[in-house]
Amino acid sequence: MLQDHTPGLEEYLSSGMATAYIGFDPTAASLGLGNYVQIMLLSLFQQAGHQPIVVMGGATGRIGDPSGKDKERELKTEDELDRNIATQKEQFMKMLNFTDGPNKAIMVNNYDFYKNMNVLEFLRKVGKNSTINYMLAKESVKRRLETGISYTEFTYQLLQAYDYHCLYKDYNCRLQMGGSDQWGNITAGTDYIHKTIKDAKAYAVTTPLLTKSDGKKFGKSEEGNIWLDANMTSPYKFYQFWLNSDDADISKLLRYFSFKTKEEIENLESKNSQDPRILKQSLAEEITIRIHGNDSFQRVLRVSELLFGRESNAEFLQSMTTEELNDVSREIPKFELNRESLNGGINIVNLLTESCPVFSSKSEARRAIQNNALNLNKEKITDPETMVQKHQLLKDKFLMIENGKKNKFIIDCI
Repeated sequence: MLQDHTPGLEEYLSSGMATAYIGFDPTAASLGLGNYVQIMLLSLFQQAGHQPIVVMGGATGRIGDPSGKDKERELKTEDELDRNIATQKEQFMKMLNFTDGPNKAIMVNNYDFYKNMNVLEFLRKVGKNSTINYMLAKESVKRRLETGISYTEFTYQLLQAYDYHCLYKDYNCRLQMGGSDQWGNITAGTDYIHKTIKDAKAYAVTTPLLTKSDGKKFGKSEEGNIWLDANMTSPYKFYQFWLNSDDADISKLLRYFSFKTKEEIENLESKNSQDPRILKQSLAEEITIRIHGNDSFQRVLRVSELLFGRESNAEFLQSMTTEELNDVSREIPKFELNRESLNGGINIVNLLTESCPVFSSKSEARRAIQNNALNLNKEKITDPETMVQKHQLLKDKFLMIENGKKNKFIIDCI
């Protein structure tokens, strides 16, 4: 997980409890898997006996980081940034230890460093210590000179440098960590500290940007970002993301995201060298429980069994909870039906063509029935005159339709 670091780091880390920070700008309502590489870095740092600081970018999030971007970011409103910080704080509280021990994590909002500072003070205190030549040499700036960069984003590195300066003074924080695209911003901080604090020693560490074997950015699926918020990416989709990762990536992902020891990972790989699916299941289970909890993981397993398992039958379906069926309804095509439509019953063909268009025509629906392809709540439908009744609703709410083995639908009666 290590790419670059400044000289003297090993000596600092071996001298006792070290303190390090990583900054997170609240550009989304949830942290995503892209952030999770850095969260793992803080977690492993804390497990090694050191103290992590999480810096929420209440100030830097108002500016926009040019690193890794080909064009200007669209600025979020202040209300949106504050809401994002609130939800991300809750997520961090579950992933690091903020309550116990001498190395308990600290959370800081960098807006507090600037809220009482005016622009003249900032220019005299911070701007005076950075030359234009130095700032232009940063990779995040150089790659944007042709397409254009605003003065706002150009000054981002100064804010990050001053953040580090404040943390150094207030918390004796001597190490800043981040992704490799942050190297320029981080070293702007170490340089600023060395210029403004006598005999100061400040260090930097970066991780490689994590990419998949196909070269694509890690943390995204075909549908978009994978979020740590269950309302934005369901635990089932989260679990499936790891399960569906490329075989060529699993060794790297285990080393980044598992808390298993080096020996445990190597033994797991040795025993399952011919079956990478077991490695993926192991990681998917570990990280789903860590992020979403064991109860959510057990629901994921039952939803997976219903959708893909060979053992799921009508009895298994009937045993599912309302919460589990709600999870299912988020993963397969869903239709909504007015409950009153079932008063007195509704013909199965009419239900699946007129009310809930599973089939494009009645003849197509009848053919599926004749071919023994149609199931209602895991029960075979053999008669096109079958009437669907209210008492057949699962948990007084759902009907599950299967047309063949692969085409599954759920009807939500409201």
